[in-house]
Amino acid sequence: MTSKPHDSAHTHVTGKSEYVDDRPILPNELHVGVVYSEEAHAEILKIDIAQALKLPGVVTIYTAKDFQHLHWGTIFQDQPLLAQEKVQFVGEAIAIIAAESTDSLRRGLKAVKIKYKPLKPTLSIQAAIEKKSFIGSERQIERGDLEQGFSKSKHILEGEVSIHGADHFYLESQASIAYPTDHGGIEIHTSSQHPTEVQHVVAHALGIKYKDVVCVVKRMGGAFGGKESQGAPFAAYAALVAHKLQRPARIVLTKDDDMIMTGKRNPFFNRYRVGFDQKGKLMGLEVDLYSDGGAYADLSTAIMERAMLHCDNAYFIPNIKITGQVCKTNFHPHTAFRGFGGPKGVATIEKILEEVADKLQLDAFDVRKINCYKDGEDITPYGQQLENNLLPELFTKLEAQCHYRKRQREIKSWNESSKEETLRGLSLTAVKFGISFTTRFLNQGNALVNIHRDGTVQVSTGATEMGQGVYQRIRELVAEELGISCDTVQVMPTSTEKNANTSPTAASSGTDINGMAALLAAKKIKQRLSQVASVVLDLPKDRWAQTTAGLGTEAEVEVDHKLSPDLHFKDGKVYQHKDSAKHISFSDLTNEAFLNRVSLCEYAHYKIPHLDFNKLKGQGRAFLYFTQGVAATEVSVNKISGEVKILRTDILMDLGRPINEGLDIGQVSGAYIQGLGWVTTENLFYSNKGKLLSHSPSTYKIPNIQDTPRKFNISLIENIGNHVNVRGTKAVGEPPLLLSLSAWTAIRNAVKTVNPQVCLQIPATSEVVLRQMYPTRFEQWDQQ
Repeated sequence: MTSKPHDSAHTHVTGKSEYVDDRPILPNELHVGVVYSEEAHAEILKIDIAQALKLPGVVTIYTAKDFQHLHWGTIFQDQPLLAQEKVQFVGEAIAIIAAESTDSLRRGLKAVKIKYKPLKPTLSIQAAIEKKSFIGSERQIERGDLEQGFSKSKHILEGEVSIHGADHFYLESQASIAYPTDHGGIEIHTSSQHPTEVQHVVAHALGIKYKDVVCVVKRMGGAFGGKESQGAPFAAYAALVAHKLQRPARIVLTKDDDMIMTGKRNPFFNRYRVGFDQKGKLMGLEVDLYSDGGAYADLSTAIMERAMLHCDNAYFIPNIKITGQVCKTNFHPHTAFRGFGGPKGVATIEKILEEVADKLQLDAFDVRKINCYKDGEDITPYGQQLENNLLPELFTKLEAQCHYRKRQREIKSWNESSKEETLRGLSLTAVKFGISFTTRFLNQGNALVNIHRDGTVQVSTGATEMGQGVYQRIRELVAEELGISCDTVQVMPTSTEKNANTSPTAASSGTDINGMAALLAAKKIKQRLSQVASVVLDLPKDRWAQTTAGLGTEAEVEVDHKLSPDLHFKDGKVYQHKDSAKHISFSDLTNEAFLNRVSLCEYAHYKIPHLDFNKLKGQGRAFLYFTQGVAATEVSVNKISGEVKILRTDILMDLGRPINEGLDIGQVSGAYIQGLGWVTTENLFYSNKGKLLSHSPSTYKIPNIQDTPRKFNISLIENIGNHVNVRGTKAVGEPPLLLSLSAWTAIRNAVKTVNPQVCLQIPATSEVVLRQMYPTRFEQWDQQ
């Protein structure tokens, strides 16, 4: 593997990469902070800012009345930028303070006093269901005859699964700097996956036009979905200060405040009823999904839709009914997180298959294989055909590669030995992840490609770089198309003045959409350059424009939209196929094009084709294609402490024809490890009043090096059959995270050797594991 490195790798490791808060502080710059609610649900009786305003260095304090338009929201505009009469969650913003220094800002924040009248909060999904406290309407996806499926089933099981949330824990907290411009507008530099939404929210909040706001995103220090929507209000706070006071304004949250104020991965509580035959073949499945949306809608309805669309995962279910409902509670509004709702749907079906296997005393892997999508059984519950299906091959190949059967025999022997201090478990699960936004209009992007006279290239798109390498992939696509070195291509910071009306970098589609747009723009310039080259290569060099253009002695080359001549762009040169001795360097060619008044700049727009998913009917082609993969994970579980160690993980994925295999392997490993945190250690603790208690690295346990697999094997299957996406590649950002569920089911398999009735939640923390190993003891202790 000879992949090129991430375009910012050298600046990351040397500490030279610039993030928002690395921008120099200007002499007249103000620091902005947020006063937020300490109550989960209460009326605001009084906001006392008098003492704070008397403090040295505190410049001003703004409240809800200072915004021109108060409410915002990506899907429903139901959330106030600042609470006005009532607060709905601990951490809801009430006022913003502008101060001359961070010290004066801290003192000012402490001096603001809020008087509340507490109201009863809703602090669980079950409580919300009982109160019918919902966001949006109930949604359904249905196929076949469910009752007939159950009537044909030899066995029927019912169950439920609790899936808790997780924090994004990006290293760079929410951050924005707003600069007032001389025409009454705002230029805002922010850490956001969605510059266009920031632009729009800021414009609405200030009562100005979109044209008066420019949003720039150079890079983010991590995001994982947490900056898709929730960065916008913080940008608006800085923008309000800058606009009203005509001074630069900076807001950078502390890690504690960031975790308290911002939403998480949506918790889910899912119920199911499943019918199956003696071989484990599913005949009917009914699933009810309930998610905790928090106090406001944010993206929760779209997240629920994605969960519903992934309840089948890799398995064909002839008769199925999936119902989804978002619950309104008094927690921070939950939001996008790597995988969106997919992990919750997949966790549910994987747990179901484990229980089917237990009932029939079969290996769960065999139950998975018998239900796997295959020829003749390749239509999803929402009516989309699974094209280019490699799932059966992936299962078979990984089974052999990881020596699954042999290791299961060894693990059985290990667990039967009373001498061992640990239990072991092994599980092999799959992922089939749909790639595209399920909201059709988001599946579009644009790109601007500028080629300069020296043959170097600048590319601007709507994609945002959060560490995943989207800039590097776009560089490589454009460089390959033009036949030049990657070093001569620079992807520019994302800016709404160059690329307008863009979609968020999310849904694993950043390269798909923006890379294709950049490629289309490069192809248009290449076509013009080809026509210039075909003329120039037939001229003596002394008649080239670099010699004659100033004098006007030669006629200009005229270009049109005909097919490009038979030329080859490679290694920084342009050759004639019929006579390879005739060539011109790319830099000379671009200079010739300029001197012949041929445009070296191009804009292109791309929209993902063939999407027709009807949200109301729950039917249609929701995705352009599916990224597929399988993972086998072996774990050890300490019988005394409940501590889990990942002994070995083998992953085999179909990523089509990767643009950059090294970056893709990095994304696979990173997503899987992040998923391990979600399913094992990352536990969010709230007080009985709805306040997040685990809001720092000391109380919130993300994976460290000791939590990664001792043996970690990642390989990609060859797939030249995917032709629907840019250069035959497949997206990699989100799908591998769902393979971490193989660790969760492996823990379950280990624990069930001592408790056949095991019922694991997510995350399966050490305490949860211990309680499942020794339920009777814990029941006695809990009663004492």
